[in-house]
Amino acid sequence: MSDVSPVCKRLKQARILNGLSQKQLGIYAGIDEFSASARMNQYETGKHVPDFLTLKRIATVLGYPVAYFYAEDEDLALMIKCFSKLSKHRRDKLFKIITR
Repeated sequence: MSDVSPVCKRLKQARILNGLSQKQLGIYAGIDEFSASARMNQYETGKHVPDFLTLKRIATVLGYPVAYFYAEDEDLALMIKCFSKLSKHRRDKLFKIITR
């Protein structure tokens, strides 16, 4: 297990999948346009980790749940991402299956 936060890796992956530059993502998440690129770069390289509220704004822009960025396990991250996209009805059905 790595001591590096999973946030940096997941953040970069999600940003690229959304077709955004670091600067664009930072600006859309409410970071000052003159520091947006540098701050996002620091988050993606693991030099700094965004605080929860900043990560929440970034996650909203990217369309991902915040928990996705903290998941250490790849399968768990994928499950969180997929689960967040399910309708209430499908979530209820899934809960019935996994809690038997």
